[in-house]
Amino acid sequence: MSAPRGPEDLERFCRMVHPRLVRSMSLYCGRPDVAEEIAQDAIAIACRDWKKVREAHSPEAYVHRAAINFANSFFRRKAAERRANQRYGAGDQIAGEPDILSREPVRLAIASLPRRQRTALVMRYYLDLPIAEVANLMGCSEGTVKALTHQAVIRLRQSPELVDLKEVSDAG
Repeated sequence: MSAPRGPEDLERFCRMVHPRLVRSMSLYCGRPDVAEEIAQDAIAIACRDWKKVREAHSPEAYVHRAAINFANSFFRRKAAERRANQRYGAGDQIAGEPDILSREPVRLAIASLPRRQRTALVMRYYLDLPIAEVANLMGCSEGTVKALTHQAVIRLRQSPELVDLKEVSDAG
């Protein structure tokens, strides 16, 4: 989409970006319900900062970066909640939280990756961003992006969550 300008372009941009944003965040965080909220938050940022977003080299990448930042904040909050629950004796399963074992194996495996590997993997292979753009968005070198995606792929190949899928693909 080239240099969107007015309110109509903002609305068109949001409608275009939203579905892909939800799908990529579902992969990134492994929770479709959370992905929808994160996508809405990122779209709200795009609306609030529309002038800045539309002037960005890649407005879609800008919004995806905002979404990844929201997702990382979500993970930090959840980690703090887990620590507090462990410290103060809360049960294993928090009310309203879905059972992680019922998740799709690929999402579970991706969610288990370290944050930077997961970020690089989703941006590079799911969003199909060029290595240079991923490096720019992550604030690292192109070599680091290549290394992170390589490490992520190796970890996914060794992931116990994907053993059944690997056996099916090897047999086919």
